[in-house]
Amino acid sequence: MADRSKIRASRRRRGRPGPEAPAASGAAQSLRSGPELAEIRSATPSPTAADLVLRILLVDENAERCRLVEAALTAAGHGVVVAVSGTENLLAKVREIEPDVIIVDLDAPNRDALEHMRSVSRERPRPIVMFVDQSDDAAIGEAIRAGVSAYVVDGLSPHRVKPVLEAAIARFQAFQAMRDELDRTRASLAERKRIERAKGILMQQRGMAEDEAYKALRKLAMDRGKPLAEIAEQVISISELLARD
Repeated sequence: MADRSKIRASRRRRGRPGPEAPAASGAAQSLRSGPELAEIRSATPSPTAADLVLRILLVDENAERCRLVEAALTAAGHGVVVAVSGTENLLAKVREIEPDVIIVDLDAPNRDALEHMRSVSRERPRPIVMFVDQSDDAAIGEAIRAGVSAYVVDGLSPHRVKPVLEAAIARFQAFQAMRDELDRTRASLAERKRIERAKGILMQQRGMAEDEAYKALRKLAMDRGKPLAEIAEQVISISELLARD
């Protein structure tokens, strides 16, 4: 008993945890927060396209092949929300179910089918994977212009779906990122043009120097809590309205 008392005392002096150590460790774990917790979360890898459960709209003229592909997609963990036999009313179906991906399987691409896919890409852009049995260079070019992300000749088979699907999603995301960046650049350029025009109006009508005109626009934007481009647009609209009188 004396030896055990000495061990306990020694542990207390040196700060070593005794039998209470697991509880103390748990308390320390529960207090982990702030930057440390953020670092732990940021170290967790983001899910890839292969990890996601996708809602898929499957368009296939062949009912038997459609069932096989649907079974393969389900086995891969994806959900085929709707399987249809043709591209007619494709845009309406996309509006209704909002699929993540569209898979189209045709014997050969035709003008109507490509036009339906073009309508989808224009209004509800999402990855479109197209499998065809027969094709030519002109049809491939038309399909790409219609918004098809992946175009595969020699038909659709269940074992080919997953890798093609992942490649199509990656390509679609890269294309969308470039298009978004282009849209932002265009919007920024249009805003700069409006601001330059508004400055010119103030310089001409108020006799301001360029720097003074810009400062006046910026002050008005700050006072009203609105973007500078919006204030510039208002100045242009008022000037055009007065010019009509």
